[in-house]
Amino acid sequence: MQMQRYSSAAIVNFQRNFLARLTATSKMANRVVTNKDCDVFINHRGIDTKRTIATLLYDHLSRLNLKPFLDNKNMKPGDKLFDNIDNAIRNCKVGVTVFSPNYCKSYFCLHELALIMESKKKVIPIFCDIKPSQLRVVNDGNVPAKDLQRFKLAVEEAQSTVGLTFDSLKGNLSDVVTSASDFVIESLIEMGNEKQMVKSSRASPITL
Repeated sequence: MQMQRYSSAAIVNFQRNFLARLTATSKMANRVVTNKDCDVFINHRGIDTKRTIATLLYDHLSRLNLKPFLDNKNMKPGDKLFDNIDNAIRNCKVGVTVFSPNYCKSYFCLHELALIMESKKKVIPIFCDIKPSQLRVVNDGNVPAKDLQRFKLAVEEAQSTVGLTFDSLKGNLSDVVTSASDFVIESLIEMGNEKQMVKSSRASPITL
């Protein structure tokens, strides 16, 4: 499977449209992205990638005038953890899942992944220091059987999804962040085109 590549002009035009959307109302440039209006949800294991790929990707997407969601960037003390994260996933357009060695040990990571898959979001996996075949959901007896099955199905779906790979000992963080951002933009362009086509087909008169 190969992802369609768009010209730099198309990507620049897309970024300009997002900028226009963000600046159309007052004080939009300084607002905090809420869980109701994010473009991209970044799913990751904090102890592995929060200070590297996750935060760098968040900052890069923000500079492109997109609206990413990252827990420590978009939530404040007093917010309900599951409610805010679940709403952000349901309202996002694209999910970026950053897999890492400790990812599958986290109930929260697997819960987010399962919800992303169940919500039929476009998913862009990044396999950081781990291969897709190495992802395993371990039954330690603390996860309800229903959730365990959800998690296994979500991981299996992620394993069969084309993604990016990154080796922290050999790779360049800037390269993987830029590539992930490009794929996010391309995905959003495709969604915009599909939405426009649906609108056009509905507006077209029926000829008998």
